[in-house]
Amino acid sequence: MDKYLKLSVVIFFAISFFVFGWLSHTAYNPIHRIKAPSVLDEIKEKKLLNVVLLNSPSTYYLGSDGPKGFEYDLLDAYSKHLGVDLNITMVNTTKEALEFSKKSNIHIISASLAKTKIKEKNFNFGPSYFEAQQQVVCYRGMLWQGHFPKSIEDLAGLKIVVGEDTSYSETIGLLREDGFDINATYTSEYSTEELLAKVATNEIDCTIADSNIYALNQRYFPKIALAFSVSNREQLAWILAADSKELKDDMYSWINGFNQSGEMARLKDHYYSFALFFDYYNTKTFYDRIKTRLPKYKEFFQKYGEKYDIPCSVLAAQSYQESHWNPNAKSYTGVRGLMMLTLSTAEQLGVKNRLDPEQSIEGGAKHLNQMLKLVPEEVVGEDRLKFALAAYNIGLGHIFDAQILAERMGLNKNVWSDLKKAIPLLAQKKYYKTLKHGYARGSEPVKYVDSIYDYKDILQKNSYEPFLSKEEKSKI
Repeated sequence: MDKYLKLSVVIFFAISFFVFGWLSHTAYNPIHRIKAPSVLDEIKEKKLLNVVLLNSPSTYYLGSDGPKGFEYDLLDAYSKHLGVDLNITMVNTTKEALEFSKKSNIHIISASLAKTKIKEKNFNFGPSYFEAQQQVVCYRGMLWQGHFPKSIEDLAGLKIVVGEDTSYSETIGLLREDGFDINATYTSEYSTEELLAKVATNEIDCTIADSNIYALNQRYFPKIALAFSVSNREQLAWILAADSKELKDDMYSWINGFNQSGEMARLKDHYYSFALFFDYYNTKTFYDRIKTRLPKYKEFFQKYGEKYDIPCSVLAAQSYQESHWNPNAKSYTGVRGLMMLTLSTAEQLGVKNRLDPEQSIEGGAKHLNQMLKLVPEEVVGEDRLKFALAAYNIGLGHIFDAQILAERMGLNKNVWSDLKKAIPLLAQKKYYKTLKHGYARGSEPVKYVDSIYDYKDILQKNSYEPFLSKEEKSKI
């Protein structure tokens, strides 16, 4: 009997230990189950952010001094936040960009994509970073021909082409469903910018483009014109990899901070501020004078741009803003020559004849270089050149006054996008009477800098030979 009792006790304890172990494992395992790495974890581990970028002025392009584009700069800032490198795959059309959404190794697709209801059903969008509106853009010559469209009804009979698989093709489809007669075709061969170029040459009557894309391209294609808007304001966003919640959450947090810090406003100002000052006739004249006047002086812009460490495209653009490349230019205040130097400034710079093109250009470059050296060291990057150009126009003392005013307003006095909000106030007595250098026409230097950057960008975008990088020149 004792034998069976002992055996029963052993069996009881054995079963008890088994049950206890099983229960413990069951309770313990969900807590300590190994979690698969997220998309964000993989990005940080490999230190690589794989992005698809549309090759266009609004997104990504190679400028004379490296990669450019609003969305590229934004992605570059985000990659720095993550502490990783950008691995860029370049595409030429929206349709081509969207095809990469099927690839598991792609983290972000950036192509000025609108968060439409149709696309949101099919793609995983991240946070919005820009707001735009779809606009019908047509050949400017139709204005004088008498059949420039003013409404959707006026599109009947016109030749319209838009990109395939874009928000524009979605809009055309919806308009047709509503009964509008629109002779539109879709293409996967051409980008929106290429279609704008075809409108400019009257190969097609009209296309549709987002307002930001039109704003960037109107100076490159002066013969295009805005007809009317065809959508409400839409949010632009990147498409993210599927199942990337952690990446999306991190991106929302980052972009919120990017906005609050003022960096987003600064970036938008850099790429889009000049659009406010576009003038068709002035731009058309500029294109004409690139061919007729600039060749006479290009070697001087190159020579003294290099000597005084000023980008020659900026120097040429500044000269055009000053004198329209007229060596005999004279203002009512007595400034003269290609760089519109005052007599006293010319004497200080050693310029004996302000009407001599070479002397004027060297004097202007030297003077701008002096301004650059006097810009406070807290001003960094390209903002230094913008501060210097503004000082060339209005005087360094007024720039210092504007910095004081910006600080009083709670703005960053060392950032151009903030300073340009303060400078115009120098024309108001309640502000300038409290500052050392008094009254100034504060709106002028803001327009001055924006116009110069507009002209500079046209020179670079049109690959005018003197203003290309050494790598680009080697390809000519």
